[in-house]
Amino acid sequence: MVTQLLFGECFQVLSKKGNWRHIANGLDGYKSWIDVKQFTEISASAFETFSTHMPVCASDLVQIVKNEITGAMIPVLAGSSLPNYHQGHIAFGEESYEFDGEINHPDEGNIRQQLMELAMVFRNAPYLWGGRSPFGVDCSGLTQVLYKMVGIAIKRDAYQQAEQGHTLSFVEEANIGDLAFFDNDEGHIIHVGMMLGGNTIIHASGKVRIDKLDHQGIFNVDTGRYSHKLRLIRRVID
Repeated sequence: MVTQLLFGECFQVLSKKGNWRHIANGLDGYKSWIDVKQFTEISASAFETFSTHMPVCASDLVQIVKNEITGAMIPVLAGSSLPNYHQGHIAFGEESYEFDGEINHPDEGNIRQQLMELAMVFRNAPYLWGGRSPFGVDCSGLTQVLYKMVGIAIKRDAYQQAEQGHTLSFVEEANIGDLAFFDNDEGHIIHVGMMLGGNTIIHASGKVRIDKLDHQGIFNVDTGRYSHKLRLIRRVID
């Protein structure tokens, strides 16, 4: 598994092979394969709308949507998209659903605080390569979904995210919501986390955890050792 799609996210089909579809995610252009049984088709115009406007997102750990015709219920997780959301109703394709959960209202004047609060929903989530949900998430999946929930689109992988925003000169300059990146011995960026202020960082390593960060890297508070070597810190939020 290379990534996950959450409820309500859209993609473009690039090619077909049996029951599989090669797709490009509407949020970030990330390419992967999906089983034909796992999605609903929408029109090209709906895709264009959904992929060019940041969606309303569910902010509860887990909630349900209920099909307004059949009554069938589908679980949705934090970070899921709610297409055409209006007063507890969502719609896409020929489907319409009721949604009675909490949504996040991005506040440009308070985005950093929102990011910190939303990050706590993911705390202790197990690490899962390719994961993007509180039930399993990887390092860049965590940062991407958190930013999505405050209305900011960033790329999928850590090395891609490291190309967005601008670089800070010192750890001491970092603010809540800034992204810290870490490399391996070959100099390749392999890890990312989000700063929480006070030289602390939340990141997915074994689980979503909060550790200390200094100019050397992440200091694991449980093992008493450095776990990741700091490469750079980037600011995406102006």
